[in-house]
Amino acid sequence: MAELYTVGKIVNTHGIKGELKIMPVTDFPEQRFAPGSQLVIEGKTPLTVTVAGARKQKHMYLLKLEGFDDINDVERFKGLELGVADADADNLQEGEYYYHDIIGLNVVDQQGETIGQVSEILSPGANDVWVIPRPGKPDVLLPFLKSVVLSIDLDAKIAHVDVPEGLIDDAD
Repeated sequence: MAELYTVGKIVNTHGIKGELKIMPVTDFPEQRFAPGSQLVIEGKTPLTVTVAGARKQKHMYLLKLEGFDDINDVERFKGLELGVADADADNLQEGEYYYHDIIGLNVVDQQGETIGQVSEILSPGANDVWVIPRPGKPDVLLPFLKSVVLSIDLDAKIAHVDVPEGLIDDAD
């Protein structure tokens, strides 16, 4: 099977008619969850499904899948992730990146010191935040801003950054 990119997590069922409550992890939820879209439920045996309907509810989406008309049909999907095949991924504008492009990058400051490697990306609001774990020290939470992330070289798997003063506190 082709490489899959996660676009949402199934957090619960909704009602008794087979709807699923989805926490989106994509910048394109309207497109990914549009009726007719093909998604893959990532489990032990990946299952390709078609979206029959979707509606936004607060920060979540409620999805109805074709052929799944009862809560008993979808209960087993709770906790699993939804993905799209690599072929269905959109081409991005210059300066835009998929999370899977960023996770694993080595982050280097302006002095040439390696801060660490991006382990995950948080989306708390206005901008994404890169989480960079450091052994024996607090994680660095680096905002993804043009003034902070100076350049990204995906081929070299490296990001050059200008760390704002006071962001990294190594004091004991």
